[in-house]
Amino acid sequence: MIHHHPGDDLLLALAAGGLGAGQSLVLSVHLEQCDHCRERLHTLQALGGALLEEAEPVPLSADAWIETLERLDAGDDPAPVAAVDRPHADWRASLPPTDALVWPESLRGCRATPWRWVGPGVSFSRLQMPADPDGSLFLLRIGAGRSLPRHSHADIEFTQVLSGAFDDGRSVFGPGDFDETDGEVHHQPAVLPSGECICLAYLGGRLRFEGRIASVLGRMIGM
Repeated sequence: MIHHHPGDDLLLALAAGGLGAGQSLVLSVHLEQCDHCRERLHTLQALGGALLEEAEPVPLSADAWIETLERLDAGDDPAPVAAVDRPHADWRASLPPTDALVWPESLRGCRATPWRWVGPGVSFSRLQMPADPDGSLFLLRIGAGRSLPRHSHADIEFTQVLSGAFDDGRSVFGPGDFDETDGEVHHQPAVLPSGECICLAYLGGRLRFEGRIASVLGRMIGM
């Protein structure tokens, strides 16, 4: 049962194309797992369409059509892409191995580094997506009963729980739950003893670890 969802402001921004590639990916993974939010998104899209139909038309400038054609002509023709027939290829093979879950379909096309050790029971993988190869996306894998160091955030962070559960003092976040944090949140996510937890995280800025050693490790791995 999913208890934590993105707000309507985020769903509206996603529908309008107002989010970056990394943020959109995390929300897409949540929508893939959450019937409730998919229904909300469809409702918001329908409301937006109705408002657009009721909006008063605004006339275009006399040369708007010509300028549009000129911009299209100025664009470079994309190079042809050779078709690759790989009917039996498993795209999930480009993601780190795990027995805890089946990677969401929304991650198709992404690549990731192998799991890298950070501390006892904690590892991470940097995720690369075609739309933004340098985006700050991570997969986090934390063992049962383990926790991340206490920290805050330089900017927003989106976290989508893929398996397992953690408690950061504000609430318990389980499979399918979404969490948005910012610089106002100071927490120490601790994984429940029932099993390891794997999360997908988008970092808008560096984590601000309160411990000296954790801060050094954070800088080394780009968090």
